[in-house]
Amino acid sequence: METQDWGKGHIDPFWNNEYKHLTYALEPFNNTSDLQKWHRQGYVHPSSHYTGFLCDMKNPQPSWNRKIIDWFAEEFNVTDIGTSYYKMGTGVILPVHGDIYKKYRQLFGCELKDIVRVVVMLEDWKSGHYFEIEDQPQLGWKAGDYHWWIGDTLHMAANIGIEKRYTLQLTGHKHI
Repeated sequence: METQDWGKGHIDPFWNNEYKHLTYALEPFNNTSDLQKWHRQGYVHPSSHYTGFLCDMKNPQPSWNRKIIDWFAEEFNVTDIGTSYYKMGTGVILPVHGDIYKKYRQLFGCELKDIVRVVVMLEDWKSGHYFEIEDQPQLGWKAGDYHWWIGDTLHMAANIGIEKRYTLQLTGHKHI
């Protein structure tokens, strides 16, 4: 029997817009083999970044961050949870890739097959916002819709619209 390696769901939004006022920074994409592949495919980003702006747990998180961590731990039976808020501006394209979680695996000594990622849509879908997982486009989402996957499931994101695209990325691993 084949196990499902991704899915989607909904959590009723309880958050305010604190995520819009976090300290975001541009972090480089850390998988050099994907970067080389994207360049061969014609994705040549003028500023050499693909990720949008990140606010991870090295920086202050929203006042309601603990509540979303608790939800993730209970809903997905995971531990060692990290949160990262993403602000994707106009023209940012993160081509198809599978996350490798290099730093996360080093920190927690877990295997790729045990890592669970959830991306929560913090706002309703806007024109030009795009997400795709395993060749399945995801459009028209509502705030609180989320997508989850295990390990290096292929996905991509883009913002070719004129409004910023805000998401929350949760990472944890199954209890070993």
